[in-house]
Amino acid sequence: MDRAAHYPGRRAAAPHFPTRAPARALAAALGAALLLAGCGGGERVREPAPPAPGAATTPVPRGASGNANDVLMRALGLIGTPYRFGGNTPGGGFDCSGLVGFVYLDAAGLPLPRTSQQISEIDAPRVARDRLAPGDLVFFGEGPRRVSHVGIYVGEGRFVHAPTSGGTVRIDPLSLRYWDQRFLFGRRPLR
Repeated sequence: MDRAAHYPGRRAAAPHFPTRAPARALAAALGAALLLAGCGGGERVREPAPPAPGAATTPVPRGASGNANDVLMRALGLIGTPYRFGGNTPGGGFDCSGLVGFVYLDAAGLPLPRTSQQISEIDAPRVARDRLAPGDLVFFGEGPRRVSHVGIYVGEGRFVHAPTSGGTVRIDPLSLRYWDQRFLFGRRPLR
């Protein structure tokens, strides 16, 4: 008999299956793949080469009303918000680019493109890892040319981001092995 049918409002217990080491390894590999695919939309995209003189890039609007501190406070206030693929609101959850776009628009009046790859192509100064400042965007990916994740640098070697399905918005250190190996570059949209 299904308990959920007999007791309205209660969920039936999930069946228990013995765990095996190969299943754990498969789950870990699948989890890592989902983490990278979650924000990149599964696309294999390339980091743009520096634009040629006179080439068009996605412009960053001038006169944005906010500053890095406003961006940081808004981003930190969203810690614990659930991850949702394609999400871009506090009530509906966030994926990585949805979080970044929401925070920059809400706190700084700065509209950003929707995907992590598109955000990586904005007309904003590129920043090396050792020159990051609070409020800068940080980009990650597999290999040197595929952007699949974006977050907001908060200082002291940490960044806030919406990392993966089943997770929440959180702060992680850039030095964490996973992120350290995938860090590509930063951008400074707030000048």
